[in-house]
Amino acid sequence: MIKRQSTISAIFLLLMIPFSSCRGQVNTYPTNNRPIKGRQPKIIRNNFLPELAEEYKFVQCGLQDTKGNMWFGTAGNGIYVYDGDSFVNFTHKSFINFSLKEDLNHNDILCCMEDINGNIWFGTRRGLIRYSPTKDKPKAKDFTLILIPANTINNSSRTRLAYTLQPGDNFVWSIMQDKSGKIWFGTGRGIYIHNPSIDTDRVGPLFKRFSDNESLINNQHLQLVNITSMLEDRDGNIWFVSPYWTANKGEGIIRYDGKSLNNFTPDSTYSFRSIIKRKNGDLLFLSPFNGVYLYDGKTFSNLTENIVIKNDTLISIIEDKNGNLWFGHISDNIKNGGDGGLWRYDGKSIKLFTTKDGLHHNHVMCMIIDKEGNIWFGTRNTGLCRYDGQTFTNYSDL
Repeated sequence: MIKRQSTISAIFLLLMIPFSSCRGQVNTYPTNNRPIKGRQPKIIRNNFLPELAEEYKFVQCGLQDTKGNMWFGTAGNGIYVYDGDSFVNFTHKSFINFSLKEDLNHNDILCCMEDINGNIWFGTRRGLIRYSPTKDKPKAKDFTLILIPANTINNSSRTRLAYTLQPGDNFVWSIMQDKSGKIWFGTGRGIYIHNPSIDTDRVGPLFKRFSDNESLINNQHLQLVNITSMLEDRDGNIWFVSPYWTANKGEGIIRYDGKSLNNFTPDSTYSFRSIIKRKNGDLLFLSPFNGVYLYDGKTFSNLTENIVIKNDTLISIIEDKNGNLWFGHISDNIKNGGDGGLWRYDGKSIKLFTTKDGLHHNHVMCMIIDKEGNIWFGTRNTGLCRYDGQTFTNYSDL
């Protein structure tokens, strides 16, 4: 129990320290910390948040866009885009001039998603960033900065509400687009929804607060705060999960069927981090402390109990093109590549990969599969590597 509590505290600090440490910063970054202009062969750690310890810097989200570019969001180093030959880095440079067009709103990129129109949305600790593609290579002018409270609309009159900055509303943990085209944003204060086909005016996107829906049935009074992952299943249900917080143990697994909210806490587990949908339609829910739960449409079962993963602190999960499951581990050991590692489960046996096999760091924060089936792993210490089925290739400057 003592070890479990120390791990919980460490993860809470992992999530919250970057926000609290930079919230009061008002000065521009030193000249020697400016990004390398132009293209670069690897991810270069520029240290834009010098007061943030290295162990809290990650490559923590990513995707491959429809043009084939790979995008990676980091904790502390902004956004990197890779075209197959080299990287370009986009960053936030000043908390004073944060409205500058050639700037991001924060260097901690928490999540990302490409919508059906090819726009890429990034969630940060200070709102949203929307990248609108052009015929040219990505440029800073292609990014639009968006604050959610400034764009909230009144349900009845559909008029824009007065702007009042609430940091929690602009702490964007997760983004999802449903089958109807609506985009969902999980924030520190609840869920907002944007319908690109309707909710837009000359000022910009409009957002509805999900909990303001008068027809919503929420008998359990669920708050839906700090939702770190959202997913729509094959039947149109929307699923949400939230992790452990000091003031909130989480709300378990939550399902929205279009009318009502219901939550599930298998094995009395309340803290979950992510959801994935397997090729057969089954859902997998990752709990950092209790393993991975499989939902087959009827019941929940603990998948990792039979796999026998030795350490119970998991942070990421993905299914590859062959149906193998990959599990990333939270590493309390910061130095020397950390402990733990990366597990691959083929349905029968499990294999452990570590830095000895070429992994950049043994704390794997995110996993992305590209169109060729390669798996990209974002790790602690701003690490990025790619696995082609045989070997790991490192893409971070050591």
